[in-house]
Amino acid sequence: MVDGLAPVAGPIAQFCSFPSASALWTPHYFGEHIAARPWQSKGSAILVPSLLDIFQLSTHRQPHKNMDDGWGPASSTDSGNTREFYVSTELYISAKAAAALRKPTPRKKVEKRESSRPLSILTDDTQRKVKEKTSWLNLARSSPNGDHWRQATCKLSEEGEGCLLKVYIDETILYQSIYIHLLNHTDIRLADRSLFFRGDCLGIHCTPDQRWSAIAISEPLYLHFLSAEMLNMWIALLRSYATSEVYGRGQSSPDGGLYRIWRQVELTCIQGRNIGTARSLEDNPTNVPNSGDSEYRSDGDSVDWDLYCEVYYNDTLSGRTVVKKSLGSPDWHESFTFSDLPPFEKLAIVVLREKKLTKPTTVGTVYITLTNFRRGEFVEGWFPLLQGGSAAASVQVGQIRLKLRVDEEIILPYSAYSRVLDVLGTRNYLDWINDFEFKLKLKHISAELVSIAVAKNKLLDSVFELADREVDGTPSSHNTLFRGNTVFTKTVELLMAWYGKAFLEASVGPTIRRLCAENVAIEVDPVRSGKGTKDIERNVDLLVYWCQEMWTQIYSVRTECPNEMRRLFERIRQLVEKHYKCKVDTSESVRELPWQSVSAFCFLRFIVPAILHPHLFGLCPGLPDLPVQRSLTLIAKVIQSLANLNATVQKEQFMRGVKFFLEDSLPAMIDYILVVSTPKANSGQSSQSSTKSRIIKTVQERRSSMPALQKDAVPLLPDLLDVPRHLAIITTAVLRHSRASSAQSNLLREFSGRCSEIEQQALYRVSRLASYDARNAAASDPSDEGRHDPASDSGIGHLTLASNNLDQLGPRF
Repeated sequence: MVDGLAPVAGPIAQFCSFPSASALWTPHYFGEHIAARPWQSKGSAILVPSLLDIFQLSTHRQPHKNMDDGWGPASSTDSGNTREFYVSTELYISAKAAAALRKPTPRKKVEKRESSRPLSILTDDTQRKVKEKTSWLNLARSSPNGDHWRQATCKLSEEGEGCLLKVYIDETILYQSIYIHLLNHTDIRLADRSLFFRGDCLGIHCTPDQRWSAIAISEPLYLHFLSAEMLNMWIALLRSYATSEVYGRGQSSPDGGLYRIWRQVELTCIQGRNIGTARSLEDNPTNVPNSGDSEYRSDGDSVDWDLYCEVYYNDTLSGRTVVKKSLGSPDWHESFTFSDLPPFEKLAIVVLREKKLTKPTTVGTVYITLTNFRRGEFVEGWFPLLQGGSAAASVQVGQIRLKLRVDEEIILPYSAYSRVLDVLGTRNYLDWINDFEFKLKLKHISAELVSIAVAKNKLLDSVFELADREVDGTPSSHNTLFRGNTVFTKTVELLMAWYGKAFLEASVGPTIRRLCAENVAIEVDPVRSGKGTKDIERNVDLLVYWCQEMWTQIYSVRTECPNEMRRLFERIRQLVEKHYKCKVDTSESVRELPWQSVSAFCFLRFIVPAILHPHLFGLCPGLPDLPVQRSLTLIAKVIQSLANLNATVQKEQFMRGVKFFLEDSLPAMIDYILVVSTPKANSGQSSQSSTKSRIIKTVQERRSSMPALQKDAVPLLPDLLDVPRHLAIITTAVLRHSRASSAQSNLLREFSGRCSEIEQQALYRVSRLASYDARNAAASDPSDEGRHDPASDSGIGHLTLASNNLDQLGPRF
């Protein structure tokens, strides 16, 4: 073998075409910036250059593209029948990868080091592997300034029947080449915000035979996009070339298969107790581990540790909590949603102790077998925290309180849901929310109905219709207008969350994170603080300062309010003006009513809740400390008073500063309300729309050439909607709850009947595939007929749960 060259076979060898076996040319494989050079071959393997060769050959730079925002005019091209797309991103590079990039290592040594440091944590030697595995992502915690994110350029190009994604560091060095056509849809999924505390991050999970890398690496590829819109575009584009999880492809079905499966896990790490207190599961003190167990106590005393959790799905680090200091009972209250998952295997919650001068150490692990959970139901309880590995004599070192929900849906082709959609369309889509929530006690499918309304382009019209009903023109009602919890107010909250995420982040995110980082503690109540007048006055000044900071930031981004929200606020303001006849000569309270009706949504139900609970809106990592929570509460009260156009404060002398702030800010608040309730005069397409339109067109063209199930699996742009999936979730939930409910209207009973039809179709398709698999297995090896598990081939063996009877699968779909 030539020094510095590594053999490559399999998909790489098949994918690259070379003129001969003795002189192999790889210009397209390593990127246009690398000079074409004959590589030697040995046997049937292709010899590709090492990282050192790449650096030596990188004399020709990749042509510069206009990548300032990723949507420049040169960000996508067509070359004959070959499509090419470019985008500027940030690439996460781990400490191991960064070290290899700085100083190339011979291939053999890299492979040896990789093989000695496996990533799996669910084996007997768990503790050693967990420490190694967490190190490569722990840099996101220790480097908040983003030192380990590098500018990268991604190039997606069609290569014959395949599709290749090339990632260049600083537009000059090829870092990875990934064969997208070899990936599944579930390999291309969002990275949880908690990993790096960055939104709009995409994780691409692939094996070594699905990619080439400049260094030996087994980590997922993480890309941070400049906007959610750009991220959505590329998810749809990549998945249009990847393989969807469709079962029954071998069947002669015009839909391209029988069904597909979608999975999601919702997890909340609530709190811990007795962490660090070792207790054998068999109450045998001799089983307490000897290595490093001086930190563990068996006498029931708690230990003072800085603790955090890492969540592993199928051995891959998928989320983490913040560090909490506690005497064995930390409170995290952090929620994670992992969607578009591959088949369920293991979920592990690893609790680690953070140390100042050394690497974090593992305290213990909670092991969860997801296949044992009934689908679609929340489970909450205390789970044992084990130390010592799953196969060893485990020792319980505490407990973690978790809330868990496992979803796994069989999704039929879109056409199968036509009768369901017909019934939904007989009334306002949003009116169904009232029936589902109050009659069937369904609290979680409102978002699915909103998604369908968005896909049908009916959301705003549906909300406008509800607004017309909500506004009551009687004089006695204006004091409580929009203050109650109704279908309309709930729907508006969903609409604002749907369209206003980036706007909310720009409005309060930077200030909230500053406040949390500086650990600002404000208390203006003498009873709570127990301090004197001077200390209270200083705290009032501090409160006014942070209220001014918050309000200045909110006001500065008022023009960024999405046009969908502007149209809604305009409709609300105009309805109130019309019904209450708000004129110049009316009383001040009535004259301000249209403005207050807008602030009742924009502030009371959107901005102020985000200030009170920023962790629930993704604005800060984890639950803020109690002193900071109190500071946020006080700021939220002042901002809400301002939004109510109310400058009245407590009569205490030390609160004069707050009163002056409110009085001075009232004109700006009125201007703010007018701006966010006036649609933009020119809301047409931006100068960058041609490139976005080209991506949308490409995805649409690819979808149109696919069979129904594969077509449905490619999400709709710009919001990544999957209408059959939303309908599958609704029909499953309605069936599960309607059987236990007797309070149903005729329309609701009709809808339940349509859902039952979907269930019967799903059962038929599952049984059809299971029978097909059983016949094939019997034909190939009759002796294995009794041992064959057809459900494993159909992808639904894990759905049977407590029963192996296929007829009982229905309620769990």
